[in-house]
Amino acid sequence: MPRLLATVLSAVFHPLLVPLYLFYIVCYQLPGVAAHPALPARGLVLALVAGGTLGLPGLGTALLVWLGYADSVELRQRRQRTMPLLLAALSFGVTAALLYRPQEPDPLLFRMMAGMTLAVLLTLLITLRWKISAHGVGMGGAFGLLLLLHLSSTTETASLWWLAGCAVVAAAVSRARLVLDAHTPAQVWAGLALGLSVALGIGVVSSWFLG
Repeated sequence: MPRLLATVLSAVFHPLLVPLYLFYIVCYQLPGVAAHPALPARGLVLALVAGGTLGLPGLGTALLVWLGYADSVELRQRRQRTMPLLLAALSFGVTAALLYRPQEPDPLLFRMMAGMTLAVLLTLLITLRWKISAHGVGMGGAFGLLLLLHLSSTTETASLWWLAGCAVVAAAVSRARLVLDAHTPAQVWAGLALGLSVALGIGVVSSWFLG
């Protein structure tokens, strides 16, 4: 894989962008998967997710770079990732809280955001000692979520295409991180496994205890 393509893939599927892609797919590309909110209100949901998972964490990281805390927004050094991940975890958590609607019988969007928040928190804790791949966590979580939605979806053909596409993208992004020497294979595999485990774990807990 050429380094230019690896750079583009890493940017387009940055961990802060993946949540927005997933919410768009669930809200607009998989009919019937999300019962709430009604279709006209989903634009507001996407705006909230964009601000909470991309806007605020991205601005916070840029500010840290400007203050000299990090060399660049790529955060190639493990120790420079702690504060940006903490900011992201806080922002993700606030977004999840804003999406919480206890009166809704199927709070899928809240569960998605809560799972993403947990994934960021675990990534932060691991990063304190080891440089796990955040790209891997994002793509592993995306695949896990789409797998759960496919298994429970009434639109199996559409969900299968998205699942297959996610698998291809996850493989490509993982390869890109290795080509750019951003991570070792173990760090990429660990990220994929963490994201997948969190997504599947949230799905199992929701099924067993929340209905």
